[in-house]
Amino acid sequence: MGSPVVLLDVDGVLNPFERPHRGFKRHQCSPNGRTFQLWLNPAHGPALLELVESTGAELAWASYWCDHANEWIAPRVGLPELPFVPIPQFPGVEEGRTLGAWKARHVAAWAEGRPFVWFEDEPDATECIGGEPDVADHLLVEIDPLTGLTDEHLDIAAAWLRAFSR
Repeated sequence: MGSPVVLLDVDGVLNPFERPHRGFKRHQCSPNGRTFQLWLNPAHGPALLELVESTGAELAWASYWCDHANEWIAPRVGLPELPFVPIPQFPGVEEGRTLGAWKARHVAAWAEGRPFVWFEDEPDATECIGGEPDVADHLLVEIDPLTGLTDEHLDIAAAWLRAFSR
């Protein structure tokens, strides 16, 4: 089965869609030559590392940023290079149904039966991940994309991981 994994989205989770509260800093990131303006909080990295260290979990990206998150996001929030779920570009509703369903399909396959917590802001991801075949025990922590990841979300994940490991 393996140790649990904490899966981390970027946009809407670490990068809120509205101007966030104090602690966030504006960054310009240019993966593949496209420039994005992001709000990132350098306190998120240490808090996420504390979560995984205190619960015996591992941390990985589950974002369309894929490996670009290691170059553009990780150093700005205080995270090391992390493994990532390879999520291809959304093919559209004909093949992928919704963004949440598309991501859920790839997250479930990547987890390979390992339990996981997923910080995600896609509104239908909870329903979609539960419908994936052979999906492991999991907790999807639904994030409001306007405010992003909070201490409350981290506490919810920590409680689930601690209860799961007993």
